[in-house]
Amino acid sequence: MAQSIKTSGYQWRNAAQTPIHADLLPSIDRQLNHLGLADERKRIFDLGCGNGSVSNYYALKGFDVVGIDSSETGIQQANTHYPNLKLYPGSAYDNLVEQYGQFPVVLSLKVVEHLYSPRIYAKTLFNLVEEGGLAIVSTPYHGYLKNLVLALTGRMDAHFTVLWDHGHIKFWSVKTLTHLLKEAGFREVSFERVGRVAPLAKSMIATALK
Repeated sequence: MAQSIKTSGYQWRNAAQTPIHADLLPSIDRQLNHLGLADERKRIFDLGCGNGSVSNYYALKGFDVVGIDSSETGIQQANTHYPNLKLYPGSAYDNLVEQYGQFPVVLSLKVVEHLYSPRIYAKTLFNLVEEGGLAIVSTPYHGYLKNLVLALTGRMDAHFTVLWDHGHIKFWSVKTLTHLLKEAGFREVSFERVGRVAPLAKSMIATALK
């Protein structure tokens, strides 16, 4: 039975990409090009599609994209601005593989840091990926040097803000996200840090092979 843990209160004001996508998408594009999917396998599941802007980006690149998000305003924006895309209300805590099947690529950007139950999310992610397929997960980067710089410059309160409704509640490092993904069953996990120099990166992108 699906748990009633939702993030429906997260608000999207429009259907545009956010500034962080300028850091994330070039790296993800390289990963997908390296994967070299045949046309009939160019299928992506967007787990936490938000306002649909990334789903639309990959649909324009020739991918068949299916996505879900629990944000009511996100799905409203997505369905209004990208009516031809298959984007639906849903949650990482739902039995998504039963509803949508498995995919060669599952994309999940800026999601895991918002979730109360990341292990349920990781298992859902694993189940959605075909055998031999790839999960691509992004989240803000945290590491010793970056955290030290934040502390020394007085930016801890701004970075780890508690005043953002439905904001970040989990703060991942390479070590902890690797542990989460391998515990779920992924056998290979690698990382790229993007935005600024690597020790102070804004985000990290994990690629996990099933």
